[in-house]
Amino acid sequence: MPFWGVFERASYTAPYNLTGSPALSIPIGFENGLPLAFQIVGKPFDEAMVMRVGHAFEQATDFHRQRPPIAASLPQHR
Repeated sequence: MPFWGVFERASYTAPYNLTGSPALSIPIGFENGLPLAFQIVGKPFDEAMVMRVGHAFEQATDFHRQRPPIAASLPQHR
């Protein structure tokens, strides 16, 4: 991909990639069979805080354990 090609497509991670801010995407379920997630973003060099928030959310919910219906039909996910 050409260098500027990255900037031609909309990306939800681009601002954080450019600034170097730590970001973490957390699964929050499915809608119409498609995965949903939210993104936690922290101050530069504060990766630990981002990971603590993500870990706390996963401890409080079970979204990260859910699988889409097609995955449930595969032998390794039974």
